[in-house]
Amino acid sequence: MNWSALAAILLGLAVGIGAFGAHGLKGRLDTYAMGIYEKAVLYHFFHALGLLIVSILPRVGALSRASANWVCALLFTGIVLFSGSLYTLALTGVTTWGAVTPFGGLAFLWAWFLLAWWLFRGASTHPKP
Repeated sequence: MNWSALAAILLGLAVGIGAFGAHGLKGRLDTYAMGIYEKAVLYHFFHALGLLIVSILPRVGALSRASANWVCALLFTGIVLFSGSLYTLALTGVTTWGAVTPFGGLAFLWAWFLLAWWLFRGASTHPKP
């Protein structure tokens, strides 16, 4: 998987989705729903940026490709589940989508703690592809 390219696409989407929210949804969502939408955009953008950074770490020898794949997959999953469920909740008002959000949050947490674990251990101890 070309995680760097996917990260660039996700970053572009975050900007576009954020602009759509700021301009296209202004006055259409109440304050509560707009807050949820903005939170989704914020987490989407930060974690897509993290995905871009993590995808570069194997190129500089700080992380094995296999380790980066795990972390990137978890970050991508988190964006889809966390931000995706919040976008859907904000736009539809269907509160059951909020039950999906914590799974995305867990994927984010696993990604960052797994990254920290592997960085503490050093590149030579990571899983080999």
